[in-house]
Parts: sequence; structure tokens; C-alpha cells
Amino acid sequence: MRKILVPTDFSDNAYHALRYAMHLFKNEPCTFYLLNAYAKETSILAVPLLKQTNTKLSQTVRQSVKHNLDQVREIAKKEGINPKHTFKTLPIADTLLNAIGKTVLDNSIQYIFMGTKGTTGLKTVFFGSNTVKVISKINFCPLIAVPMEFEIDTPKEIVFATGFEHVYDTYELNPMITLAKIWNAKIHVLHLIAGNGETKTEATARKVIEDRLKDIQHDILEVTKSNKISTEIEKITALNPAIGMVVIINYWHSFLEKLTHESVIKNITFNTKVPLLVLHLPD
Repeated sequence: MRKILVPTDFSDNAYHALRYAMHLFKNEPCTFYLLNAYAKETSILAVPLLKQTNTKLSQTVRQSVKHNLDQVREIAKKEGINPKHTFKTLPIADTLLNAIGKTVLDNSIQYIFMGTKGTTGLKTVFFGSNTVKVISKINFCPLIAVPMEFEIDTPKEIVFATGFEHVYDTYELNPMITLAKIWNAKIHVLHLIAGNGETKTEATARKVIEDRLKDIQHDILEVTKSNKISTEIEKITALNPAIGMVVIINYWHSFLEKLTHESVIKNITFNTKVPLLVLHLPD
């Protein structure tokens, strides 16, 4: 049973991310956790009347959130009509990051799906900056950022961008490998070359990743980085319409940012035209 978390602010792009998750796992038994985080009631109020009023307001907000989550669940059930899919609603009085972190740990969540709509528009208050925050802070669960403009389809090809600076273990790549196997997708390992010559670590990483992907269609694309990393990835996806997903590693993002001062996660999340899967490695 796959366990998928979809935070929502009840916007169109939040529901678009849910629809994509349902499509991606349409042949898999899944439980989708629909989460909305709302502010806790203020605990510093000293006047009893104000405390009572604040408690009533909190109860009203919770009822409203629960009602909206129930509506999203019913729409998803009717639209999907998939006996393999079940839905649970989670109205949580907490910050978004705390609510997501606790839900991931308590329910052994395997993927988080969030919408993103670029750097403009009111909806980025939640699904722009907050998607980046979740990627940065919730570093123990894979996250898939889904652009609102992406027309939902099965990924026939996947780009995995790496600098070969880390020797990946199988479990670290499993979220990507799982998706590739489900849809029989080909993985393009995009090696972004930043310097001159290949180090011993990079040569080892190359051999290891070939072994890790031996049961999956794959190739290695060598690209000398001449622009921002996000620009190089955008160019590759634009040239090949069969590419339905980009995969990056959060360890890699942190490492490269130290070298290039480029906010890789933010740029790719905002600019990619296809879903972005972010994996996390232990520091």
C-alpha cells in the first residue's frame, strides 16, 4: 500500500497535484492523506471572555477546514473512481512544516505531492515559497512538485541530474526507481560537468549508478555546464517532449549551491515545466 501525502490550501494547483498523484499511481493500491494546516488558537489570552471567543473561533475554523477537505475527498473519489485508492482527511491546527513533518513520520508517508505555480500570483503564497520551504526542511521524505501548467501524463522518460559527487546507495534512489518501474520509463542520467576532468569519486559514482540502474532502461548524458544548472535542465526538458519528470538530490543541491551560490531548488521548482522529484540524502 503506497502512502501519499498531499497538502492543500484548496486552490486549483493543489488539486492539480492531487490529480497527478492519483494518475501516477492509478494501478497501485494507495492511501492519499489530504492535509490542511491552519493556525493554532492563541494561548496568551488572559481574559476569560476572550479565551472563550478564541476557542469558538478555532472550532469554527476547524469545522470549515474539515468541510473543505471532505469536499476535496468526495470530488477526488468521484473523478478517480478507483477501488485501489482510499482517502483520509487531516485538518491540523499547526504550522504547515510541523503538520507535514508529523504526518510523514506518524504515517510512514512515501511521497509528498505539492503544486507550484511559478514566482507570480497570489497562490504562490502557499504553493510557491512554501513548496521550497518543505523541500528544504522536510529532508526525510521525497517530494514531487507539480507545475500547474503541466498537462497530466505518464512519464515516458525521466531526467536524473547529478554531478556524480556522491556514490548513491540503492535505497537512496528507490523513489525514482519505483516510478520508473511502474511506468517502464527510461532514465536519462544527466551528468552536469562543472570542472576539468573526472575525479576518482565521480568515476566510482558513475560505475555504481550504472549498476543500480541495470534493470531499467537508462543512458548517461554528458553536458558541460555553461549556464545556471536550472537553465541546463530546462533546456534538456524543452528539447525532449517525452521527458515527464526531473529528479534532483537535495544533497547535490546543497553542495552545488555552496560552489555556485545558485538557489538550485528554488529555480528548478519555479521554472520546470514538468514535475520535479526531490530526493534527500543524509548529510
